[in-house]
Amino acid sequence: MQYEAQSPEDYISQVPEERQDSLKKLRQVIKDNLPNGFEEGMQYKMIGYYVPHSVYPDGYHCDPKTPLPFMSFASQKNSVNLYHSGIYANPELQKWFVTEYPKHCKRKLDMGKSCIRFKKMDDIPFELIGELTRKMTAKEWISIYETVIKKK
Repeated sequence: MQYEAQSPEDYISQVPEERQDSLKKLRQVIKDNLPNGFEEGMQYKMIGYYVPHSVYPDGYHCDPKTPLPFMSFASQKNSVNLYHSGIYANPELQKWFVTEYPKHCKRKLDMGKSCIRFKKMDDIPFELIGELTRKMTAKEWISIYETVIKKK
């Protein structure tokens, strides 16, 4: 599902009511743990966390006018999805997350390359997401992005 939101608050107000508290909490956990150098805003019709042009003027290689994406989350039809580019680009970080996940959630991990899907709002491991958010600085993300992704 896509929402035509102008701000994170606007986005959350448009999702089904039964998801709003979980999305507010997820947003707060990310904001409380997000390293300096990232900003929050709307990107790709989702709540996004990215490296602004003031920190990384080159922007995203697919569209240099777009700040460098890092994390985002969205309410989809059947799940809330968390996207984390660092998990996609850094195998060590992905291994850490996959190992830690069962310690925080009783359900099987439902994960794609950079997408973690939560079908039940009660299963969102907020503490683990906070840890994941702290694991990579903007400077580290830029370095990985330039060596692993931008080169392709």
